[in-house]
Amino acid sequence: MSSKDAPPPLPEPLLVEVADSHTHLDMQTGTVEEALAKAAAVGVTTVVQVGCDIKGSRWAAETAAAHENVHAAVALHPNEAPRIVLGDPDGWSRQGAREAGGDAALDDALAEIDRLAALPQVRGVGETGLDHFRTGPEGMAAQERSFRAHIEIAKRHGKALVIHDREAHADVLRVLDEEGAPERTVFHCYSGDAEMARICAAKGYYMSFAGNVTFKNAQPLRDALAVAPLDLVLVETDAPFLTPAPYRGRPNAPYLIPVTVRAMAEVRGIGADELCAAIALNTATAFDY
Repeated sequence: MSSKDAPPPLPEPLLVEVADSHTHLDMQTGTVEEALAKAAAVGVTTVVQVGCDIKGSRWAAETAAAHENVHAAVALHPNEAPRIVLGDPDGWSRQGAREAGGDAALDDALAEIDRLAALPQVRGVGETGLDHFRTGPEGMAAQERSFRAHIEIAKRHGKALVIHDREAHADVLRVLDEEGAPERTVFHCYSGDAEMARICAAKGYYMSFAGNVTFKNAQPLRDALAVAPLDLVLVETDAPFLTPAPYRGRPNAPYLIPVTVRAMAEVRGIGADELCAAIALNTATAFDY
């Protein structure tokens, strides 16, 4: 195994327990039990396992049911909706011809998300939202229809809404305004600037920061973190993606949350213990566990 592929070492444990508000254990190596044990060893005692399609959402619900400190979020990822409607087997960027019944297939998939969202171990509906980076104009209508449906599902079941927003800030905020956001709305892997953070704060939206807040070119993210109200700040890995510096490019996992938390505490000018206590409370409040 090359050093680039090797898992980073365990960081110094946090003294105050904290939660990883967004991870994909099904995309990581090793068992769920191993991942949870490594995380707990450094003070990361709770994780939110997030589904991106029907299979992943079912797995999230099953895994949360089997582990007390795992909570599930279920959804069709924004790039999954165009795949279903347009009949694109890759699902992300290629523009395929619309297949007959694509809209009905999306309705069927949303009905399954609705069923899963009713389960007690499912604490969130997401990740849903809009992605203008990977989806071209042909897929945007399906993506927005799916987003609106997920908002309705989250509100009807009283679950948190977990938002994926990639290069779509204005449209995401517009749809939330038009539909009426759920009481608890989380911007996963927050990617806006300080101005958008002020808008989110005014609306009571949680902002969850990932390992990319540590990247050299991420000053706008750090500026946003600096102005976000402490009671609306969460932390996440989005593992296996977005591994924090200095391990960028290597596999991410919940046990690396301490690296990101300590970098966030520096930005805020507070101690890691204080930040962890706030994040732990915020995550429990956002996901109602």
